[in-house]
Amino acid sequence: MKSAVETLNPTRVRLTVEVPFEELKDSLDAAYKKINQQVTVPGFRKGKIPARVIDQRFGRGAVLEEAVNEALPKLYQSAVEEGELNPLGQPEVDITELKDNELLAFTAEVDIRPEIEIPDYSGIDVEVDAVEVSDEDVDKAVEQLRERFATTAVVERAAAEGDVVKVDLEAKVDGEVLEDGVAKGVDYTIGSGELLDGIDEAVTGLEVGGTATFTSELKGGSAAGQEAEVSVTVESVSSRELPELDDDFAQLASEFDTLEEMREDSRKRLADQKKYEQATQAQEKVLDALLELVEVPIPEKLLQDEVESRKHNLVNHQLAQLGLDLAGYLKMQDKSEEDFEAELKEQAEKGIRTQFVLDELVNKEKLNVSQEELTEHLMRRAQSSGMSPDQFAQAVVEGGQVPMLVGEVARGKALAKVVESVTVKDTNGEVVDLDDEDESEAGTEEAAAEEVVAKAEEGAEGAEGGEGKTGETEQKSDS
Repeated sequence: MKSAVETLNPTRVRLTVEVPFEELKDSLDAAYKKINQQVTVPGFRKGKIPARVIDQRFGRGAVLEEAVNEALPKLYQSAVEEGELNPLGQPEVDITELKDNELLAFTAEVDIRPEIEIPDYSGIDVEVDAVEVSDEDVDKAVEQLRERFATTAVVERAAAEGDVVKVDLEAKVDGEVLEDGVAKGVDYTIGSGELLDGIDEAVTGLEVGGTATFTSELKGGSAAGQEAEVSVTVESVSSRELPELDDDFAQLASEFDTLEEMREDSRKRLADQKKYEQATQAQEKVLDALLELVEVPIPEKLLQDEVESRKHNLVNHQLAQLGLDLAGYLKMQDKSEEDFEAELKEQAEKGIRTQFVLDELVNKEKLNVSQEELTEHLMRRAQSSGMSPDQFAQAVVEGGQVPMLVGEVARGKALAKVVESVTVKDTNGEVVDLDDEDESEAGTEEAAAEEVVAKAEEGAEGAEGGEGKTGETEQKSDS
């Protein structure tokens, strides 16, 4: 077999391949065997039909077509390896010549990973928020814990802010009650802002059995984004009672004996959380600065596929779960479809560029992923997905996504390595050491980096998903 590579642009090549007919012998034998199992010829046992009979009855062309289809993926893969290419996605194959007992020739156009030059990035300098925990922060955390231990008691009076009311709701659009616009026995804390705009004013002052009507834009369901006339009826009113802030509360709500000990623990937890947020902020800013330094050509087809995949995930998964369609979502976001498409394209470009640049760093720095690192990453991903580690691991294996997870960890390590080489200062002008042994229990520097990488790549399989598919081809024949 002879092959040659022609560079069409920085991200696309054309392979020209010529194959002597004798190299198709195994594929021809396989073609005759397959046809033998599929057809019946009187006078011959199934599977025992001679090749010459198959040629006479079904045509040599059918055999050649089957043989070429069987051989092309392997021949293409050999040409890719010979050309030392890193293909992305499926090639477009064009059979240019097929002479029986003489020659098979074809071309294959495919996107490839561009060659990327990583410049010196040690001069990157970013600023992040300082880690500061105020008394007010601690007070807020303790108050949130106190809210969790609040008790309610039914009262016979009009509803007021802070009360918990049980209400029935009915929404109408253009005078018609929506099929999904009726809800019974909904618990709502007045002032929480967790339901519809306008409900606080409507129910405040109502006693049990009281009804009010207000206008509000629906946040979900079949009429999401539309103005609706909503009727609300109060079934019950309950007051909320908060526990006293004392040592007894500390013993009830935590493992500590005193309120002061509990407050100090809250302060430490808040500091740990802010350290992790600081690390994530540093990773994001360093990644953005690194991407600005590197020129990354992007295959147009890959970009189109990434945009479509992200749009599909948003519309059919995220919005569908909320009962929204794209039009309703755009109205709520006050965006035009053009703005949405431009934003989606920008996000997709960043995701692809992130993969390309960090993968190049992984290769350059010869970074490997240990089983322990992969397991830790899997545990974090399982936790964020709401699945048990065993369930998540099974889903990953069954979906063939282990290489994807390995790539995420490797790129996280690459980004963490870049951060170690640059200057990170906080808003107080202090140099930040993210590689601190006392860093937050919430995660390590590399965990923060993995989170940033995953956020940048969020949406589709991207450039990574295109690899490993070199056995699949799209064929066009001129023969």
